[in-house]
Amino acid sequence: MSIIFCDGISLNYGSQRALEGLSFQMDDNGPVALVGPNGAGKTTLFSCLCGYQRPDSGHISVLGHDPGSSALIGRVAALPQDAKLDARFTIQAQLTYFARLQGLSHTEAREEAIRVLALVDLTDVASKLPGALSHGMNKRVSIAQALLGKPELVLLDEPTAGLDPANTRAIRDLIKSLSGQTRFMISSHNLDELEKLCSQVLYIDKGKLKKTLTVDTSGATQGYLTLKMAKCDDAKLVERLTGLTGITRVETAYTGEFILHTLSGHSPQLEIAILTLIAEQGWQYRLLLNGRTLEDSLFSAT
Repeated sequence: MSIIFCDGISLNYGSQRALEGLSFQMDDNGPVALVGPNGAGKTTLFSCLCGYQRPDSGHISVLGHDPGSSALIGRVAALPQDAKLDARFTIQAQLTYFARLQGLSHTEAREEAIRVLALVDLTDVASKLPGALSHGMNKRVSIAQALLGKPELVLLDEPTAGLDPANTRAIRDLIKSLSGQTRFMISSHNLDELEKLCSQVLYIDKGKLKKTLTVDTSGATQGYLTLKMAKCDDAKLVERLTGLTGITRVETAYTGEFILHTLSGHSPQLEIAILTLIAEQGWQYRLLLNGRTLEDSLFSAT
């Protein structure tokens, strides 16, 4: 059974098409990234998966049930991008209330509130009001709310937007640690973060699915290397790289960043030859990546 199954879903807001013939499935293979420009339909898709909106056509199944089904209570959770807690009540009181809505007793709900606060390393703020917390801490509390009851599927809309690097890493590490028991679909513009977290990427634009990518962390079969330089002679570097056995073409992605097209299944000796060349010329490199970056894979024409 697929975690999520969408077959040809379309939805209009009056004369505006929000989703058009969208079809995909999410299996039990790790976090999935949902990527696309503003207005692409990502939030609308989340609303449909939660059962807040119904598509005009097509079919959706979430954990084998229709979105919004009572069978999904406590099994599916979502974090909207601008989620806010009520400023009048303490963090623990609100999380306890939300846990009660899932059918837990008062004692169980209080224990569950403390458990999820511990997951985001914020048990010490349980008695505080939301206004006493920083933006990053409030975001982490909101993620804790989404984890109440140990849901099987969590939809996160921009979970790290506006956060400092420390909070961003804390959330990323939390998602990684829970991925064995909870499935995540993450909508974000932060491609670097998604590349570190997700096994599959769905790129939608104007309500249509444009690309589906599998993130290959090994890069062994991709036939690409990505080289980012801190200091070099770009023209000379391209010339020297093109002369190496195993490299079929060198493409300049940005200043100081190069995509090396290689023979599939290239040997590690090619990477050693590249690093040796750089050292001989006295150049400095920042990164040699086996494969392509997510950004390049999504937006490159090749």
